Amino acid sequence: MDYTKSELMTVNAARLLRDGDVVFVGVGLPNLACNLARRTHAPNLVMIYEAGVIGARPARLPLSIGDPTLVSGATAVCSMYDIFSFYLQRGNVDVGFLGGAQIDRFGNINATVIGDYDHPKTRLPGSGGSMEIAGWANRCYIMTPHQKRRFPEKVDFITSAGFLSNRAEREKTGVRGKGPLGVVTNLCILEPDEKGELSLAALHPGATVEQVKENTGWPLKVFDHLRQTEPPTSDELRILRQELDPDGIYIK
Repeated sequence: MDYTKSELMTVNAARLLRDGDVVFVGVGLPNLACNLARRTHAPNLVMIYEAGVIGARPARLPLSIGDPTLVSGATAVCSMYDIFSFYLQRGNVDVGFLGGAQIDRFGNINATVIGDYDHPKTRLPGSGGSMEIAGWANRCYIMTPHQKRRFPEKVDFITSAGFLSNRAEREKTGVRGKGPLGVVTNLCILEPDEKGELSLAALHPGATVEQVKENTGWPLKVFDHLRQTEPPTSDELRILRQELDPDGIYIK
């Protein structure tokens, strides 16, 4: 069955979620992944949106964190301050989904500038809530296309902390979250080793180890027990294409 790279990433990200997880959701592919998980194997997933919506059950694809469709049927609506203070920082958020322009060897994310900070080649949108999510969500996942420019050995600027230079350095900061436990790309899934270095854990159908290494900016390690992910099912693709994103805003 044919599927796009975006569909492949979305399906594999959705499969990382567990029934009953409380998930801090952003727009784009993470939003699709969470809604797909809730419609398949995780019906009790609780979705929290940054604008202050808890237990969202959107009837259609929300186009932003302030889309009115998020409010209908939601468990509660509160302030953005309440979301970050009383939910995220208190440990009530199981999962945070993140993305960025660059992800480095230790899972640090850059969404601020490409190049020198004072004289950047490109100025990016910045953190939003991702800095706090990376620090305080119990576990984090990252979604991004697998391109060498997106995976430098060291990011130009740390917007959101992964493991900094190793797990021990992250632990010294005092943040509670366990850091990025998986990076889902169109080629594979990367996971941190015992030191916090992202390594190849699973290949998607049709991808090779050599292909992943060629698109990574550091000497990529491969776990001994390299897994193979399953392709999207017809039901997963039907939900994505017909229910969640019928206009192909994100998956095409």
